[in-house]
Amino acid sequence: AVDRLGMLLFASFAVLGLVLSAIGIYGVMAFAVTQRTQEFGVRLALGAQRARVIKLVLKEGSLLASIGALIGLAGAYLTGRALQTTLYGVEALDVYAFLIVAVVLLCAALIASLVPALRASRVDPIEALRSE
Repeated sequence: AVDRLGMLLFASFAVLGLVLSAIGIYGVMAFAVTQRTQEFGVRLALGAQRARVIKLVLKEGSLLASIGALIGLAGAYLTGRALQTTLYGVEALDVYAFLIVAVVLLCAALIASLVPALRASRVDPIEALRSE
């Protein structure tokens, strides 16, 4: 029962961390899209396709998430090396676990960036240019 409780607690904290990171990425991307509304309006007024605008925002979000994942993987590696002597019966540097976590976080970042990307693609060019 104690092991199950510990596992449930760790899983809960992991899900909470994933949700908080997705909310943070959504916030940053929503702010960036709001700041660049006029740019997207000009792009759409000049004939850019909506799919291209979505791709642009998703590319920016995935770039930020990739940089964060690389920094996180480096930190996890260094922390694992530091804690390797204190662990017994558990491998501190599990490459598969690190990669799975990085992929899950990148997927969460893409999903969190999708909502601002769709909002950017629905910008009315006339309203965006008028708000200047």
